[in-house]
Amino acid sequence: MILDVNFLLRVGAALLVAGILSFLCTPLVKHLAMKVGAMDIPKDNRRMHTVPIPRMGGLAIFIGFLLSVLVFSQELDQGLKSILLGAILIVILGVFDDKYALGAKLKLMVQLIAAAIVVFYGDLRIDRLTNPFGGSLYSYWDFGVFAYPITIIWIVAITNAVNFIDGLDGLACGVSCISSINLLVIALLVSDAKVAIIMAALTGACLGFVPYNFNPAKIFMGDTGSTFLGFMLATISIQGLFKAYTAISFIVPFLLLGLPIFDICFAVIRRVASGHSPMEADRGHFHHRLIDMGFSQKQSVAIAYVLTGILGLAAVLLTVSGAMKTLIMLGAILVVGAIGMRIIMGGTPRAKFWHHVKHGTPPPESPTANSGNAAASGTKKQEDSNV
Repeated sequence: MILDVNFLLRVGAALLVAGILSFLCTPLVKHLAMKVGAMDIPKDNRRMHTVPIPRMGGLAIFIGFLLSVLVFSQELDQGLKSILLGAILIVILGVFDDKYALGAKLKLMVQLIAAAIVVFYGDLRIDRLTNPFGGSLYSYWDFGVFAYPITIIWIVAITNAVNFIDGLDGLACGVSCISSINLLVIALLVSDAKVAIIMAALTGACLGFVPYNFNPAKIFMGDTGSTFLGFMLATISIQGLFKAYTAISFIVPFLLLGLPIFDICFAVIRRVASGHSPMEADRGHFHHRLIDMGFSQKQSVAIAYVLTGILGLAAVLLTVSGAMKTLIMLGAILVVGAIGMRIIMGGTPRAKFWHHVKHGTPPPESPTANSGNAAASGTKKQEDSNV
């Protein structure tokens, strides 16, 4: 572990400066978003808010992060330059998307270009994965030429995974912040100074923005923030985990990003199984399920924080636990997996059921019961779903 006091002070300063800059820039970005018309209007039942809210708040996170990294990083090698260049491209894409609502194909194309910059210019790749269960014959799997597409897919998938969970006030920013803190702790444990500075800046930038984003939110990150955070977590996991620490390379990134990975995997399966495009938005995400179970926004976000914290703690322990790492991994996956499946596969929401019992009101009718008059009341239902 890094014990140099001067370095630890520099890490703390990077976190503090990024937080202050992000906090001070957020009101300015909010004013800019309102001026250019980058507003999130509650036009469908996926939105949890009822009034227009400025988005593009991720620009404040990016400004705080970038300035802190440029000030406190002692060197900008080719790998870090490629990450920052790709991040700038992602942020520019997010700003235009928050304003003009760009198409999914265009966004995917730009994300692929940003990922390719990291892979080819920065020479950052997931070359191999260590076998977590050991074995002298297959101690690791070498990807060879497939390392290039695998890395690009990883970056694009995590970028969109964080974007997918950005559906409740403070959710994506808080989850990303917890993941960043755990990555920072791991970087300190394994004495990776460069990754420690980057994650300190990212953590500080998230902490500076999240007070404006808690429920009721004054501003949203928008795609500017969610895709930027996803891109940074994806690329830094390659720089600091997949690439350098093969002993923990297979497990740690998946634990740190467990909730977004779980959500995007289930979303893709759900949409493809129903005959829809994997990029088509719907109301079936993890956080939507929590809301439908009767939890409030704040309660749902708190549950997501706890689950992310459990997985993050398991990831940190894996770096120091030795022989216990397999048991920790399996335990964390089983706990979070069981909770996740209970949320996804659960039947009638208990909280809403007991609400109706307590207040003496009948429970809502099933969809089949309403099928006879669905056409007559369709307009009214659509109006209700937008509130």
